[in-house]
Amino acid sequence: MEYVVSTNGLTKIFGNFTAVDNLTINIRPGEIYGFLGPNGSGKTTTIRMLCGLLEPTSGSGTVLGYDLVRESEKIKSKIGYMSQKFSLYEDLTVYENLDFYAGMYSIPYQERKKRIGEMLEMSLLAGREDELVSNLSGGFKQRLAMGCSIISRPSLLFLDEPTSGISPTSRRMFFQIIQRMANEGVTVMVTTHFMDEAERCYQIAFISEGMLIANDTPDNLKQKVITGCMLEADLPDALRRIDSIEKLPYVKDCTIHGQMLHVLLESESHLEAFNQFTGANSTIIEPSLEDVFISLARKKRKQVS
Repeated sequence: MEYVVSTNGLTKIFGNFTAVDNLTINIRPGEIYGFLGPNGSGKTTTIRMLCGLLEPTSGSGTVLGYDLVRESEKIKSKIGYMSQKFSLYEDLTVYENLDFYAGMYSIPYQERKKRIGEMLEMSLLAGREDELVSNLSGGFKQRLAMGCSIISRPSLLFLDEPTSGISPTSRRMFFQIIQRMANEGVTVMVTTHFMDEAERCYQIAFISEGMLIANDTPDNLKQKVITGCMLEADLPDALRRIDSIEKLPYVKDCTIHGQMLHVLLESESHLEAFNQFTGANSTIIEPSLEDVFISLARKKRKQVS
């Protein structure tokens, strides 16, 4: 199978609102496919259509070779899905939650103990089987939710904002688990708004207002979207300086990143003139995915206006 997920013009309309607009994507086996976009951009609606939970208004698609509309029940039985609000049962123990989901996926009784043991090891919860879920930290709850969603050993896993609301350390550990699964041949589609997580994806799709605005590897996106010389400038009153900097004829873009400005020049030859104008001691940097995302969003807004 060349593509585990393939869509052509996938569209979902609610009343007068178009949540997903003519989406065409392809995901290869074993990829970690990042799906990025601001809140309300259509990420969750797309995931729900691909999981067979929501019928498209128009367009077509296949998941694991099954038709999205005609064979949605087959899709549901073959995938793992962890939503933003994955339902763990707080009044049950870690083991009881895993056992419940093993039953939901109809895992044979003689196989269950082994699978549950694997999930406990994966989620670093071995030794805490009898602990109530309500006593777990956010990071451990997320890892347990992951264990519950993959206990059936799916070849395709959908993760919708899996690391929102947990610590940076837990986020890193979570993505290490995802990486390990991909190395074992599992295909993962993950929505996130954390750019450091997006950097770990093999392919990234940016979606805005339901429309696909870019789809490529992280490195290719940086090279294609950010053309010119990117600077990082430390300036007092940085926010107030943006307007005057953007008016310089050789400045293509200027955005704030924490206390610093990221400034895109037409070429490195303008560096000295920029430093003289601003009084900044700026340094040339490699563009980040955050720079790519901001640039794409700006281009989209200009097209709309």
